[in-house]
Amino acid sequence: MKIENIELRRVRLPLVRPFRTSFGTAVERETTLVRVVTANAEGWAECAAEPDPLYSSEFLDASDLVIRDHLIPRLQALGNGLTAEKVATTLEPVKGHFMSKAVLETAILDAQLKETGVSFGQYLGAVHDTVPAGVSVGIMDSIDELLDAVEGYLAEGYLRIKLKIEPGWDIAPVRAVRERFGPDMLLQVDANTAYTLADARHLALLDPFDLLLMEQPMKEDDLMGHANLAKLISTPICLDESIESARDAATAITLGACSIINVKPARVGGYLEARRIHDVAAAHGVPVWCGGMLETGIGRAANVALAGLPNFVLPGDTSASNRYYAEDLTAPFVLEKGHLRVPTGPGIGVEVLPDALKRVTVTTTNITF
Repeated sequence: MKIENIELRRVRLPLVRPFRTSFGTAVERETTLVRVVTANAEGWAECAAEPDPLYSSEFLDASDLVIRDHLIPRLQALGNGLTAEKVATTLEPVKGHFMSKAVLETAILDAQLKETGVSFGQYLGAVHDTVPAGVSVGIMDSIDELLDAVEGYLAEGYLRIKLKIEPGWDIAPVRAVRERFGPDMLLQVDANTAYTLADARHLALLDPFDLLLMEQPMKEDDLMGHANLAKLISTPICLDESIESARDAATAITLGACSIINVKPARVGGYLEARRIHDVAAAHGVPVWCGGMLETGIGRAANVALAGLPNFVLPGDTSASNRYYAEDLTAPFVLEKGHLRVPTGPGIGVEVLPDALKRVTVTTTNITF
């Protein structure tokens, strides 16, 4: 496959409602799209890095710089020998920057699969035509507002509710949701690293609510802290930010730091490493699910394909397009009886809508390959 051009396109899309976590409140999705152009196809991907380095050390302006000045030159050196499978090893000398590496690998893989007529799902090993969808509910100004939001999502058909929590917004909202919607609703929480081991007794107060899991309660580098917390509470611990590779997954599982893993392809460097994490977890009998980063249809399409693999046994944050956007950059993903369809077309299986893309584009940079 010969790449002719790589385009970096910064876009901003308004969210249908503000989304608040322990890191802050987002009112729009700002991201960089990467378009890889070959003689016979074009591949698309979106960067998961955010404008500010709060969720991770990566952020958009730095991502654009490292892609342009450090990653693309290394890929150019491969010439016509470049394939998606070679991206990770070629870029390995550049430390970190997993989201930047992931967006390049994904766009190249999309173009590569389009040239061969293979879908993401086929390539990754998906075994399901549809995947169950959950929804992530941000921190609200009041419990009444939260209950209204959850009621609306359940009415739309979402099969699992995830509540963002932080100190001061945890026990009361979880209790209110559980009491209002009953014991059969699949419910989990996500702390986004907001607690410490000193909060173990407080976090144990969530045990009676029969949660599916507690996601990333403590700092990402505190695997031993999570292992100790797991001995003090009965709610299963799921790791998110702590897992950046299949090796991290194996270490966390061996230490007893988690019994469930949230796989975010962008956070781990791409879909090939995400598949390896899936395989490692499956070998240890640890279930996984697919997380989300407010993706547009471009990123959502690839995530849904990944979620079709056999060990993705829990509903992911693979929500419908209208959960976040009034107008998506692709044909919208629509909830069907609580599920999303795995795209079957070549590559990511969706087409970017040029008019919608034009309306949200801020800047464009072209790099001749």
